[in-house]
Amino acid sequence: MYLCSMVENDVLTLVNKGEMLPLMEEFYTIQGEGFHKGTAAYFIRVGGCDVGCHWCDVKESWNADTHPPTATDTIISNAAKYSDTIVITGGEPLTWDMGPLTKGLKARNLQTHIETSGAYPLSGEWDWICLSPKKNKLPEGRIYDEAHELKMIIFNKHDFIFAEEQAAKTNKDCILYLQPEWSVRDKMVPLIVDYVMKNPKWKVSLQTHKYLNIP
Repeated sequence: MYLCSMVENDVLTLVNKGEMLPLMEEFYTIQGEGFHKGTAAYFIRVGGCDVGCHWCDVKESWNADTHPPTATDTIISNAAKYSDTIVITGGEPLTWDMGPLTKGLKARNLQTHIETSGAYPLSGEWDWICLSPKKNKLPEGRIYDEAHELKMIIFNKHDFIFAEEQAAKTNKDCILYLQPEWSVRDKMVPLIVDYVMKNPKWKVSLQTHKYLNIP
């Protein structure tokens, strides 16, 4: 029991340092959303999220304890076999220190992208930051200045107001996207199209990977 406890503590220490991460899944596919849609990319989905969006389509990612702590070096080696574009998603990846992961990926000349709610402080070195704020747990301040794209999920009409509030906090070069929540896409798409035509600073983002029936 003591030995098991020591092992658990050692693993926890490595996870807290970002040298191990609770890995839910990793897969090679086509980026389906936002600016880089249509690009071949290797996705690393990290477990752990307490933002709690009721419409989340990967709720199984929330509990980090259900996903095995995996050595960051192993994750990097796996990713490097497939693509030069690596997307870190979750869950909420910034729950963990992303520094060791991105350092290792950059050492192999790989492009590092992150999809995040911004609910935790920004860590890691990123070539592309997709910020997707959620009402339940708003972003930490600095990420608004760093984000390359803002992706706002539209579930109901009030989300347009929230989208404008968040857009007002971003840097001048940040690309602004409105994306229908998948379960209400038929209802929201006409509203989004109309809104973007009236407010052309925004662009439409669709989950094209779901239309293509790929991960």
